[in-house]
Amino acid sequence: MIFVTSLFMLWGVAITMGDVLNKHFQHVLSLSRTQSAFVQFAIFGAYFVMGIPAGLFMKRFGYKNGVLLGLSLFATGAFLFVPAANTASFGFFGVALFILGCGLSTLETVAHPFVASLGDQRTSDQRVNFAQSFNALGAILGPAIGSYFLLRHNVPGSTDLTSVKILYLVIGSVIALIAVAFSFVKVPPLTDPHTIVANGDAVNVDLAPGKKLFEHVHFRWAVAAQFFNVAAQSGTWAFFINYGHEQMGFSEATAGTYLVLFMAMMLAGRFIGTFLMRIIAPPTLLAGFALANIVMCIIVAQGLGWPSFIALLAINFFFSIMFPTIFSLGIKNLGKHTQQASSFISMGVVGGALFPLIMGKVADTVGIAHAYYLPIICYLVIFAFGAKFYKVKH
Repeated sequence: MIFVTSLFMLWGVAITMGDVLNKHFQHVLSLSRTQSAFVQFAIFGAYFVMGIPAGLFMKRFGYKNGVLLGLSLFATGAFLFVPAANTASFGFFGVALFILGCGLSTLETVAHPFVASLGDQRTSDQRVNFAQSFNALGAILGPAIGSYFLLRHNVPGSTDLTSVKILYLVIGSVIALIAVAFSFVKVPPLTDPHTIVANGDAVNVDLAPGKKLFEHVHFRWAVAAQFFNVAAQSGTWAFFINYGHEQMGFSEATAGTYLVLFMAMMLAGRFIGTFLMRIIAPPTLLAGFALANIVMCIIVAQGLGWPSFIALLAINFFFSIMFPTIFSLGIKNLGKHTQQASSFISMGVVGGALFPLIMGKVADTVGIAHAYYLPIICYLVIFAFGAKFYKVKH
């Protein structure tokens, strides 16, 4: 459980550091906001490409080898930042980010069903949210590290990429060491939580064994909800620093510091949300948080100064439980289809590749504040899933 939970933290660091890279590349490579959004496109696009192969690899070779594959791709992508920085090529950075994203996709595809296998499926929502709390911790560390090394000494007109090269060289080395350490860990045989019997009750067995995977309505809605969830997340995160700089008048380093607080809101939301799930049904809480974020987006889009900025911070609090809750609800009672379902739900993360491009275009056209109207569409889909379409039909 400790090793698997650490994986959640690692990809949290990598994904949120991409949001700092987004802003940093706008400067050192002279990119527009639309162009810099290709940072998110490369990372989240990799999720779409790698989702099914990662699931097949996990099913064939097991959880441990799936983790080792993910860590190896993660480290390789990080090491490729060195030649990319040497050539100052955004295209080369895109390749490095894509390979790194393939590693993150593999880790995410493996880690969720792995955590689900470590106990009673009836409490899997709480367990996955607990593990995701450490993903939120990684999401705090990512912008803190990125802002310190990349934004703190930004010089207008500078094209120096040395800090990027050194930072990702260190990251790649750390991930490689973790992979070596994990290769020596003996993972005991795990009982498939989707076939065991706990207290005389079948746990997460397929209630409709004759159905194919995509005939399960709750699974199809989970894929859609995850697509729009990560779309809203990636767009909101990608332009957070821009919002702080342009709407609030912060320096980029100060806005990067607030990004740490922004991610801390998600960490708080994960722990509070995990506690609330003891008294509120997970889908009900999911629907309530989606409605709250619709209200927050409306306030953010008004550009009211501090009230809007506080609402922007609050978005991450309410976003906190969405990814793990959608994931755990989507794989409920799928039996033998669970690992394949995990792959498809991970592929839904491709929404994060597309949405920042759209938000970036809107921000370049009508301003960063009005771009925050767009995530409302995403939260409406999530609300529908949590309010009605999460139900498992026999």
